[in-house]
Order: sequence, then C-alpha cells, then structure tokens
Amino acid sequence: MVALIEAITVKRKMFFEIEDIPFHCLDVEISTPTARGGQTLVRLKMRNLLTRAVFDKTFKAGDKFKEPDLVQVPASYLYSDGDGSHFMDQETYETHTLNKEMVGDALDFLVEGQIIQIQKFNGNPIGLQLPTHVELAVTYTEPGARGDTASGNVTKPAKLETGLEIKVPLFIKEGEKVKVSTETREFAGRA
Repeated sequence: MVALIEAITVKRKMFFEIEDIPFHCLDVEISTPTARGGQTLVRLKMRNLLTRAVFDKTFKAGDKFKEPDLVQVPASYLYSDGDGSHFMDQETYETHTLNKEMVGDALDFLVEGQIIQIQKFNGNPIGLQLPTHVELAVTYTEPGARGDTASGNVTKPAKLETGLEIKVPLFIKEGEKVKVSTETREFAGRA
C-alpha cells in the first residue's frame, strides 16, 4: 500500500506526489484560524520536479498526498551534445540522457567524470542534484598586483574550465582548483 502524507506534516525539503506528479517542498506556512470551527490551512511553496516550475498552493491540513516513487542514483557526467547531456548510472552502468530542461544551468558546474545524483521518478530520469560545492580549475585570470587591495576591491574575475565566470581573491592563479558553491555561484575557497 502506498504511504500517504498529510499536508500538515509536510516539511521543507520533503518530496510528495499530487495527481501523479512529483513535487519538492521549498517552504511551508501553517495558518491556524482564531475562530471556532475554522480550518487549519497549509500553504506550500513547491517545485514541480517534471517542469521545474515553482508556485504556491494552499491545502487543508487533512489533505493527503502520495509518497512518490522517487530515487536518487549516483551517475557520472560523460558529455553533452545536440541530444542532451549524457550520464552513466554508477549502479547499472546504463547511459541516461537528460534534455536541456532537466539539466538547467547545471552544465556550468559539470566536468567529465564528475559524480552527481540523478533523480528518477517511476524509474525514469527527471533531473539531477548537484553537490553543494564543486571543484573547478581556473583557466584564465589576470595576475593580482601588489597594492591592489588599497582600493578595497580584493577580487578579480576568473574563467573556470566549464566556461563559468566568477569573482576570486587576488591570490588565485591560473591552473589552480577552486571550490564553487552551486547555489550562489560564488567562490567558496581553494580546493
């Protein structure tokens, strides 16, 4: 029997299914009425995992959702071409191809052989989950000159191996590996 989740028990980062579509809860707001007989309402900010659309919807506290058949499997990034981005499942060694909508801007953080998590819904790949930080090599940056810190500007632009451009501290040189946050797209330290 499929497990049911009541709306009142949904928490941030939980997954649930409505009408055969998987959703990811981004935020929860519970409003309890002060009048007698009023119903408790649950406002969910949620992401449709198939279309990637984000929206708010209000439910009654007793509304029930199905638990989705959603799994995350490790996969290594192989390459991208006109058909999409190709990944090899690390458990079954089969190749999965994800289209541009499923991958989104994740290509800014992917290098060949990198292990990420692919989300599968009912056995089919629907998207991917990046780690919070990735390590990328700096392919181009201006050399930092002594005395540049006097102006208060202590960062400089750097181009990374995936083509992503970020601001890095002056001491970072070409060829070095840096940690980049996949959420903020900012420098997070030396690798």
